[in-house]
Amino acid sequence: MQRSELAKFELPDCPGVYLFKQGRKVLYVGKATSLRDRVRSYFDDDLIATRGPRVVDMVTKADRVAYETTPTVLEALVREAALIREYRPSGNSEGKDDKTFLYALITDEEIPRVLAVRGKDIDFKTKTTNVGFKFKGAHGPFPSGAQLREGLRLIRRIFPFYDTPKPVGAKSKHQVARIEFNTQINQYPRDFNPKGYKRTIKHVELFLSGRVNELRRTLEKEMRELAKEECFEEAAETRRQLFSLDHIQDVSLIKDENLEEAREKLGGERIEAYDTAHLAGTNAIGVMTVIQDGMPVKKEYRTFNIRGVKKNDDIASLKELLTRRFSHPEWAYPKVIVIDGGTTHKKAAEGALAEMGVGIPVAAVVKDERHRPREVLGGKRAGITDADAVLANSEAHRFSLSRHRLARSRNLRVK
Repeated sequence: MQRSELAKFELPDCPGVYLFKQGRKVLYVGKATSLRDRVRSYFDDDLIATRGPRVVDMVTKADRVAYETTPTVLEALVREAALIREYRPSGNSEGKDDKTFLYALITDEEIPRVLAVRGKDIDFKTKTTNVGFKFKGAHGPFPSGAQLREGLRLIRRIFPFYDTPKPVGAKSKHQVARIEFNTQINQYPRDFNPKGYKRTIKHVELFLSGRVNELRRTLEKEMRELAKEECFEEAAETRRQLFSLDHIQDVSLIKDENLEEAREKLGGERIEAYDTAHLAGTNAIGVMTVIQDGMPVKKEYRTFNIRGVKKNDDIASLKELLTRRFSHPEWAYPKVIVIDGGTTHKKAAEGALAEMGVGIPVAAVVKDERHRPREVLGGKRAGITDADAVLANSEAHRFSLSRHRLARSRNLRVK
C-alpha cells in the first residue's frame, strides 16, 4: 500500500482501532488517539529506520485499512485486545513472545478480583495461575502492561471492583489499609452487597471483552427497570455510569498511548534498575535508573531518601524503594526490573511487587568479593541478555554513589 491510497479510506481524527488487511486476512491490529494521524505515521519516509523491516513488510503487503471509531481511548484499548485475540494477526506476534503480554483476569472466588497477569503465569486450559489463584474469565492479550493497568484504574472509577493482591477476606495489615483507603476514594465498592457486586463484575467483563455497546444496552435496561421499581438512587448511579462510558477523562491513557508509539519507533524495551547506598549507615539513598534500547534515559532517573529503615538493612531499603516507585502509576512501567544482589534480594523484590499486584519480572546481578558482576539471576526468564542486566545494574550503582555523595553535602530534594 502507498501513502496516496490512504485518502480513500477516509480515516477520522478521533480515537479507535485500525486493522491493516491483505484481502480478508488481518495483518495487524492497533489502537489510536487519532486514527488519521496514527495510520499516516506508517507511511513516513523514515519508517524502515524507526520501526524496522517487519513493519515495512506488513505495510507493503496490506491493500486496505479497516477501522472502528470509539468514544474514548479507553474503549479503543479493550477493542484492540479483543480483535488481537480474535484474529491473532502475525504483525502483532512476530518477534514477540505471547507469554510476555498481559491479561486481565477475573478470579474464581466468592468475591472476585480483577487482576493484570502476564501470560507466562497463566494456564488457560485449567484456568489456574502460578501466582496462586484460579480464574473464571481472561481478557486480552494487552500488548502494553502500563496501558492495561491504567485502563483498569479508569474502569474501576466507573465500576468499583477489588484488585487486592490477596483474596478480599485476607486480614494482612497492608491489605486492610489498602481496602479502607480505596473504599474512601470510591475505587472499591462503598456499600458492598453480593448481588450488586456480581452485577458490577458482569459489567466489567463486558467492558474488558470489548463488548461495550452490549454493556450500554445492559445499563440502559437496568436503568429503566430500577426507575420502574422507584429505586431512583440506583437508577441515577446507572445513568452516571452510562455517561462516564462516553466521557471518561482518559488523559493519562492518551499520554501512555503516545509514549508507547514513541517507544515503538525507538525500538527496544524499558529496563529499570535499582540500587541503594548506605555508606557508614548514614544518609541512605535509593535510586531508579532507566535503560531504553541499550541507552540510559537520564531525564527519567529518580532519587529517593530511604526512611524508617534500620542501619544497613538492604532488604528493607529495597522493599521501600520499590513500594514508593510503584506508587507512581503515571510513570511508564518497565519490561524488566534489575536489582543488585542474589537470590534473597531477588525474592524480596518479587515479594514486594506481588504485595502491590505488580507482575513485572525481576533480574538480579550477583557480585564477587571485588564487587564485579559474577552472575545474572532471572535474566533469561525476564527476556533480557546478561549484558543488558549488567549495563542497567552498573548505571544504577554509579548513579546511587553520585547521589549519595551529593546528599551528604547538602539536603537533597527527592521525588
